Amino acid sequence: MQFDTVIHGGLIATADYTAKGDIGIRGGRIAAVAEKLEGGERRIDAGGRIVVPGGIEAHAHIAQESSSGVMTADDYLSGSISAAFGGNSSFIPFAAQQRGQSVDDVIATYDARAARSVIDYSYHLIISDPKPEVLEDQLPRAFARGITSFKVFMTYDLMNLGDGGMLDILTVAREHGAITMVHAENNDMVKWMNKRLAAKGLTAPKYHAISRPELAEEEAINRAIQLAKLVDAPLFIVHVSTEGGAEIVRREKFNGAKLFAETCPQYLALTRADLDRPGMEGAKYICSPPLRDGRTQDALWHHIAQGTFESVSSDHAPYRFDATGKFLNGSDIPYPKIANGMPGIAARLPYLFSEGVVKGRITLEQFVALSSTNAAKTFGCDSKGRIAPGMDADIAIWNPEARLTVTAADQHDNMDYTPFEGMELTGKPEVVLNRGAVIVEHGELRAKEGQGRFVARQPVDLRGKPGWTAKEFDPAQNFGAELR
Repeated sequence: MQFDTVIHGGLIATADYTAKGDIGIRGGRIAAVAEKLEGGERRIDAGGRIVVPGGIEAHAHIAQESSSGVMTADDYLSGSISAAFGGNSSFIPFAAQQRGQSVDDVIATYDARAARSVIDYSYHLIISDPKPEVLEDQLPRAFARGITSFKVFMTYDLMNLGDGGMLDILTVAREHGAITMVHAENNDMVKWMNKRLAAKGLTAPKYHAISRPELAEEEAINRAIQLAKLVDAPLFIVHVSTEGGAEIVRREKFNGAKLFAETCPQYLALTRADLDRPGMEGAKYICSPPLRDGRTQDALWHHIAQGTFESVSSDHAPYRFDATGKFLNGSDIPYPKIANGMPGIAARLPYLFSEGVVKGRITLEQFVALSSTNAAKTFGCDSKGRIAPGMDADIAIWNPEARLTVTAADQHDNMDYTPFEGMELTGKPEVVLNRGAVIVEHGELRAKEGQGRFVARQPVDLRGKPGWTAKEFDPAQNFGAELR
């Protein structure tokens, strides 16, 4: 068998096993995996290295306006380059619908923006205006194109759909094999806290953490799950930041709900104390849900190890520390007017490898699942996330012993800071391939602008998740079945 490329001598790590072996690539796909392979127009020596599926970043905000009109610092060129240097070979950023905008226009806008990407991409739609024509015509058309996930909000007045709106969305998703992602915080709790803090003049960045209580997340996570259970629809809880929220997810998953969830590195690496840095430095660490405390970090690591979360995603939301980003509304402003989010797409996997695998919190197989394989299954990327014949040759070769100090310059994004600045990590990706093409090699970008492709995705994989049938919809109860 002839190969374009052979990666040889490495430790192949998948979500199921690790083994020494070689990988043969032909025509952008994995053609063979064996103990030893000869030939190859190019041979890449992976001796002393770990060979894993390329990362799939499933939560990032790229070339996206916030509901208040702030554009992220990274477009699809800089954002995809940063992702690639972080060991990712594909990503699924959000495509945000603004009020009054059709889904068709949203997709056309992001198709134009994404054409610059150096890695493969798809979109999660953000739905903020679920009018009948959106639910009945435009979303089904998006699903048919292979955009099989979308996100809704339970907070922010300009984005919050209310419980009834969520039920409508969840029902449409279920009917078309799509998955609904939800930002779960109780909107009224947050607004009530903001009002009380403002009345007392407590508006410095550190009060952002107090303004969004843990209970606000926990209540909303529970409510979102019950709404999804009522209509037996799959649900993905994004950026879980609390011990209580993670425990609710664990319990409901154990009971068979069609439920998926993630947490993020910032909730493992940083605490609310970072919001209290001198001057306005704390603004760099404003994100929602907010940073918590050390006990919460320990609890989230426990849930990662025990399988509560499908993935650890970056929630990359890059707003520069200047008037184009964090301070678009002014330099000396109360925390609610500071742009909400922080960068992290390049740091995600090095942090997870170092703090997870190297420190013994998770296994290497779990790292692969959390970084790539689970996202591929959950979001329907059926040709990605595994090292097996027939799969896309999306591969990252990691040096498990390399030491690095995180700096803003090494993130290769369009930001002027990283919240992980100065962290000492062990392990980094040295070579990254996307569909067989080397895109990063020993600190050098090899990819060309626009070589990434759109990935049409399949319906969510619900195997092993029996779901929930409410009595009111159960034919065996002899009433209500006609509502199905």
